[in-house]
Amino acid sequence: MAQAIKGKLNFRCPRCFMRDIDIDMFYDADKKEYYCLRCNYRGSEGDVERLNEQVKERYGRLRMRVVDFGEDNEPPVFQPHKRGEQ
Repeated sequence: MAQAIKGKLNFRCPRCFMRDIDIDMFYDADKKEYYCLRCNYRGSEGDVERLNEQVKERYGRLRMRVVDFGEDNEPPVFQPHKRGEQ
């Protein structure tokens, strides 16, 4: 998604992004905080980066395929998924 104004890089709103809505946040230079026009979330750059990292965990294995579920206490085995393969 393109930035609305030039200047400091905009981040995705973590609250909206958790609900699968892709909205850019705007930066208020006077208050030194980011804000979302849709859900009224406000936060510092550190807060926004921390929450966006949590959201990235949700999509971290998007291109991975489970090949073995393992035993009861073993983690599943993942393999990269290649497009067009079954």
